[in-house]
Amino acid sequence: MAHDFDLLTETALALADVAGVVIRPYFRAPIGSNDKADASPVTIADRMAERVMRAVLAERHPEHGILGEEFGLDNEGAGYRWTLDPIDGTRAFITGRPTFGTLIALTYDGEPLLGVIDQPISGERWLGVKGRPTLFRARATAVPGTVGTRRCEVLADADLSCTSLEMLEDAPRDVWKQLRASVKRVSWGGDCYAYGLLAAGYIDVIAECDMKTWDWAALVPVVEGAGGRMTDWNGDPLRAGGDGTVLAVGNPALLNDAVERLRG
Repeated sequence: MAHDFDLLTETALALADVAGVVIRPYFRAPIGSNDKADASPVTIADRMAERVMRAVLAERHPEHGILGEEFGLDNEGAGYRWTLDPIDGTRAFITGRPTFGTLIALTYDGEPLLGVIDQPISGERWLGVKGRPTLFRARATAVPGTVGTRRCEVLADADLSCTSLEMLEDAPRDVWKQLRASVKRVSWGGDCYAYGLLAAGYIDVIAECDMKTWDWAALVPVVEGAGGRMTDWNGDPLRAGGDGTVLAVGNPALLNDAVERLRG
């Protein structure tokens, strides 16, 4: 099927814009948070940002499906499906760290078409579209330009990142330590922002688990459009309903070695 990528990209960027308008006034403001059933925090900014993005989609593409972290799935049988995470990294948002981001993805019959990572405080934005190089905007007024991953050739020279130790419970933490022992440096924190940094050539490997579809769907076009690869810890393509593990490498040549470490 032929897709109108220009129109769909225009919609994705409009979603990022309206979400940012909602989110910015709440950053470093005393708004408080609640815990969801899985104990992850949610704020009024999360819910309001998703509502305004859903409103834009209802106006522009009422026939499309929507999967959102806060309000679930609408129009399940639609070919086009938008996947929304209004604030990926709510803990960072609550604690005043601008390493969270808004994630927007579009798939068609499960095939990734485009993804956006938007940091509404700094104005940084990554856009990945199938078949096109990833674009990066350094600030809200900047002209986007292409970015590419770093060509790190071996794990021993690689910078590895993970959001938190909480992700790595029980057995996953044990096998993750094997990957950690094989790299040059490890950094913590970052949520979706770390994947943007990988796409821009500052990080070489990210290995995380307990990831939901809305956590990774937007990241795949961004990372792969910049020259990287994303899979699960077995080296298989990411899919909804998978095991929740995510592996991203800037240089695809690192993938097999990283998977070998993560298999235990």
